[in-house]
Amino acid sequence: QVQLVESGGGLVQAGGSLRLSCAASGRTLSSYNMGWFRQAPGKEREFVGHIRWSSDNPYYADSVKGRFAISRDTVKNTVHLQMSSLKPEDTATYYCAAGPEYLTTYDGTQPERYDYWGQGTQVTVSS
Repeated sequence: QVQLVESGGGLVQAGGSLRLSCAASGRTLSSYNMGWFRQAPGKEREFVGHIRWSSDNPYYADSVKGRFAISRDTVKNTVHLQMSSLKPEDTATYYCAAGPEYLTTYDGTQPERYDYWGQGTQVTVSS
């Protein structure tokens, strides 16, 4: 079992930055693929990015590429999502998730491939 807790959400003006964190307990994340997803009211959960813990090679949705960056802290068993140049359309609840380590690039974009989820953290970007 892996427990995930997100933090770092908040209200920010367009063009600003936020860093989300996802702290894991229960098991080390070294054998997982970590994903970030978001969900706005009335919309389906949307893929943001994912990283295979062992390879440190993140993959991003086109909508956030060049603005968001995923990193991992192997000591603290935590994954981060650095968000820059935020836009109002980035407003959503952001979730981290842990899934099998060897998800393909495509499978890592699919929420149903992940086994563990955090509770989410709200990000609101004002115009």
